[in-house]
Amino acid sequence: MSKTEGKTLTFREDNEKKKEYLWRYRDSVRMISRIESELVEIRGMRLGRAITYNGLPSGAGQSDLSDYAAELDRMERDLVNERYNRIKLYMDISGRIKKLKNQNESDVLFYRYVKGLDWWEVAEKIKYSERQVHRFHGKALAHLQIPKEIKDVIECQSNL
Repeated sequence: MSKTEGKTLTFREDNEKKKEYLWRYRDSVRMISRIESELVEIRGMRLGRAITYNGLPSGAGQSDLSDYAAELDRMERDLVNERYNRIKLYMDISGRIKKLKNQNESDVLFYRYVKGLDWWEVAEKIKYSERQVHRFHGKALAHLQIPKEIKDVIECQSNL
């Protein structure tokens, strides 16, 4: 058990916080994909519409392109920021996973949380049964160390 702000976390709560921490990388990957899709969609709608009317940058009945350009610029900055966040998360999470002494435990966490594989895919990848993979997973979470400040942030967010 670990202590957080004078309160003792149960083993299960501690593991849930660790899983939430590990899933942050996949969340970042998903956010990048979402922003990229939105950019493609917005560019397609705006450009297709302008070209359809008269081929000029500002089509009939449309406002000038400054709002459009500003929104694209904001989204591109968001994309760059999220890509940077993804790199930081990858370096931190993969570094903590690599510190595990047992290779099977390390592999399970990497394939599950970084690569985003389903349990059966992890089992197939490391050549063990799904049941054994779940055992490795439980042991890996017990051995994984995450930063105390991250635990505190996750706990504050879950209390909102």
